[in-house]
Amino acid sequence: MTTQRTGAAPNGDALDAGVLKVASVVVLGAIMAILDTTVVNVALQKLTIEFSTSFDVIQWVATGYLLALATVIPVTGWASDRFGTKRLYMLAIVLFLAGSMLAGAAWNIETLIVFRVLQGFGGGMLMPCGMTILTRAAGPQRIGRVMAVLGVPMLLGPIGGPILGGWLVDAVSWRWIFFINVPIGIVTLLLSWRLLPKDEPEAAGRFDFIGMLMVSPGLAALIFGVSKIPSAGGFGAVEVWLPVLAGVVLLVAFVVRALRVPNPLVDLRLFKNRSFTIAMVTMSLFFVAFLGGMMLLPTYFLLVRGETTLHAGLLLAPQGFGAMIMMPITGRLADKVGARRIVLPGMVLLVGSMAMLTQVTATTPYWILLSALFVMGLGMGCTMMPITTSALQTLQPKDMARASTATNIVQQTAGAIGSAVMATILAALLAGKFGVPTAQGQLAATAAIFNPETHTAATGLAADAFSTTFVWSLVLVVLCVIPALFLPKSRPAVPSSSEGDEVTPPVMVH
Repeated sequence: MTTQRTGAAPNGDALDAGVLKVASVVVLGAIMAILDTTVVNVALQKLTIEFSTSFDVIQWVATGYLLALATVIPVTGWASDRFGTKRLYMLAIVLFLAGSMLAGAAWNIETLIVFRVLQGFGGGMLMPCGMTILTRAAGPQRIGRVMAVLGVPMLLGPIGGPILGGWLVDAVSWRWIFFINVPIGIVTLLLSWRLLPKDEPEAAGRFDFIGMLMVSPGLAALIFGVSKIPSAGGFGAVEVWLPVLAGVVLLVAFVVRALRVPNPLVDLRLFKNRSFTIAMVTMSLFFVAFLGGMMLLPTYFLLVRGETTLHAGLLLAPQGFGAMIMMPITGRLADKVGARRIVLPGMVLLVGSMAMLTQVTATTPYWILLSALFVMGLGMGCTMMPITTSALQTLQPKDMARASTATNIVQQTAGAIGSAVMATILAALLAGKFGVPTAQGQLAATAAIFNPETHTAATGLAADAFSTTFVWSLVLVVLCVIPALFLPKSRPAVPSSSEGDEVTPPVMVH
């Protein structure tokens, strides 16, 4: 199998069979990585009992995976150039597979945490590397459509994860939340070897080892500290502010150094591109606002409405359906018009649906909730991937690996911050209503709701806390409109390669 370049995309800007084959491989890898960030959360209680440990210790099953992701993502851009994206993608699958098999066979909590970290190293490379492969295969003129394809698993993961995890834990065994990755991973590995276009390593420059010692631990420390805010009850706890401060210092030091050295680990020169910078700012605010709000929904169904984990996941399905309807449409539009014309109407839909959720009570009819979620999904389909498309459309093909790395760093960090902020606001409101310290707010609400004598009053108080938290989420979504106003109004010109090569996609010849 060899590769060659073609001068024009088949059928105009349509995704041809070669790109669709590449997309199928990348989507399978993305499904594995994203599902695993959510499917484990529903099993934490079961794992606590299984290994006779505390909830603080068992949280490291999720936290260790997240920190491994954050640590390895910054290295992915350099490694993609140095070793080739196909090789790196297959290595990521192998690491993820090994971690999954070992985690499923774990014999104590310590080994489970270690194997989850190994899994996270593979998972952290899958998304940025897969995004690079897909955008290079499609070319700048079709980035909107391939981003729409890649967006489907990103949206379905938070919805399908709790459903799949709840069913596996209840009906089979907790070990199968890890073993389920094995057949998917083997198929993805074989398809990667067969279908992904072979790419040769490029001159990646000298590896920025000092930069890695700054940005990877800095990012991990920042995310770790932020993730501890809800359980610690606020920013004042040492386990929160100390790692956050250390992370910020390391990241600031990295930025100062990266502006002075020729080949930094994360290429900050990308931010000289106005479209890329505006898209990154918009994306940061969007992930803080929206992912934080998304985290509240399953908790509302579980705590206030008394639904099972499986039913809570199913109730979130309209959100995924709305996004799936809109994404193919906005993917086509993103390749023809400017991101602003797509994102701003999407923001209006998000603001409207979030405003509906600010009125939730303990007895809000389900048809109203499901309608709001469907509209929210439509808004998601108009916003998340078009923003990413706007960031990548004006870049050179040679910059895609570093840009994909920067994009994933922003998404991981902003998502962690958003989830922590909303969880802290909710915990503080619950604590105020139930008269306990912030860190005990959700526990106190749960105890009162499960007490038959206080159930009715407690569900009302908890619903009030959720509606007020949704107000904060609504405010943050409205703030996203400000940078979105500066997104490109018209489709940017397709960049030409500075090296004289055409930027049209590689096609495979057997």
